[in-house]
Amino acid sequence: MTVIDQYLTKSRAIIDTVAAQTTAIELGARWFADTILAGRMVHVFGSGHSRIMVEEMWPRYGSFPGFNPIVELSLTFHNLVVGANGQRQAMFLENVPGLAARILRNFDLSQQDTALIISSSGCNVVPIEMAELFQQQGIRVVALITRDHAAQSTSKRADGKKLTDFADLVLDTGAPVGDAMVHVPGLDTPVAPGSTVGGALLVNCLKAEVARLLTEAGHPPTVLSAGVVVGAERAVSLFESAYDEHAHRLARLYERVGLPSSVGGG
Repeated sequence: MTVIDQYLTKSRAIIDTVAAQTTAIELGARWFADTILAGRMVHVFGSGHSRIMVEEMWPRYGSFPGFNPIVELSLTFHNLVVGANGQRQAMFLENVPGLAARILRNFDLSQQDTALIISSSGCNVVPIEMAELFQQQGIRVVALITRDHAAQSTSKRADGKKLTDFADLVLDTGAPVGDAMVHVPGLDTPVAPGSTVGGALLVNCLKAEVARLLTEAGHPPTVLSAGVVVGAERAVSLFESAYDEHAHRLARLYERVGLPSSVGGG
C-alpha cells in the first residue's frame, strides 16, 4: 500500500467513525438549534490548530449566523513559527490557568447559550477551563476530541481533569493516538494527521442538521452562498444579511456585560 493509499484508507475509516455517532450529532445539533432559535449564540472555541474547526463552522461558504467564533490570536497564530508571536509562546499560553476566564469576561453569557469546544487531546488547560466555566454558567458543552488520543494523553491541568470531565456530549474525530496516520518506510515517526478530517466532518454534520432544524422550525438560516450558485446579486444580499444578523446576535453578548455603565445594565 502506498503512503497515499494509507492516508485515504484511514480517512475512509474516519468517515465510518463519524457515521457511528449520528445520534450524538443530532443531539448536539438540537441544542445548538434551540440556542439559535432563542436569538442567542453557540460559542465555538479551540486553541492551537483546533482553530481550523472554529472557522470551519463560521463564517465561510455554506455556513450561517448563530455561532460565536472565539479565536484568540495569541493561542492560534502559527504563521511565524519562531520569533515574536511564535509557536512556542502559543503552546505555552494554551496552558496558562485563568486565561479562559479573562476571555469569557468579555461576554454576557446566558443559559440559553451552548458551546462547542474543540481540542484533539482534551488535555490543554485553556479549553478545559473554558468548558468548566461554561458549565458553571449552566451552558451545555459539546466537546470535539480525538477519543483514543485523549485517553492516552496526560492533562496539563494540576488536578488531572480533561475536557471530557466538563462536557455534556463528546464527539470523536476518529483519528489515531498521536494524530498522524501514515507510516513511511525508513521514517520512525508517522506523518499526516487525521483529526482535521474527522473534525471537519463532525462540524459540517452538525451544521447541516442545525440548518434542517432551523428550517423545519420556520426560521431557515441565512447561508453564505456563492454567486455561481444563487446569482451575484443574491449572494451579496445573503452575505450582507448574514453579517448583519451576526452583529445583532453579538450585540446581545455585549449589551449587559460586566459592570454597570451609563449605557448598559451590567
